[in-house]
Amino acid sequence: MKEGLMLDFRDWTRDDLLLLLDVYAKNWLAHDGCWFLAAEEKYGLATAIELDRKSWERFAPAEARRIMQTFGITAGGLASLEKALNYRLYAMINKQSSRWTEDGALEFRMNECRVQATRRRKGLPDFPCKPVGIVEFSGFAAAIDPRIRTECVACPPDPVGEAYCTWRFTI
Repeated sequence: MKEGLMLDFRDWTRDDLLLLLDVYAKNWLAHDGCWFLAAEEKYGLATAIELDRKSWERFAPAEARRIMQTFGITAGGLASLEKALNYRLYAMINKQSSRWTEDGALEFRMNECRVQATRRRKGLPDFPCKPVGIVEFSGFAAAIDPRIRTECVACPPDPVGEAYCTWRFTI
């Protein structure tokens, strides 16, 4: 019996590996959604959001540190944050963009959000993810550089405009 991975990825094509990454990212997000729905069914929306906030409080900094270590991103500064944001699982399944403002801030936008797009397609209101997003993006950014300040420009339940959510980072 062979030990280790059941699949030998060394012989996979680039397209197959990218497809696998896409499946992994979608499965991760689906699991997150299933977990949240189970918490909401048992405890109600407010408690489920609080539990989600607590989870992201732990996960976001760990994710940032792992990305920095794996991809050799030097800790510190908004340029490091911009680079690290591109390595998140979200980047595989959501269209996102960043831009530098005239005052030197980094603005990050989730141009397409799989969760919100699915809800809209089903005729549901946007999920009010702002309380979770504040913890998630602040924790991720602070792990890159504790001097970074995170501001929510727009995130549901706020009116969101052309992007699903927009975040502003400054030092």
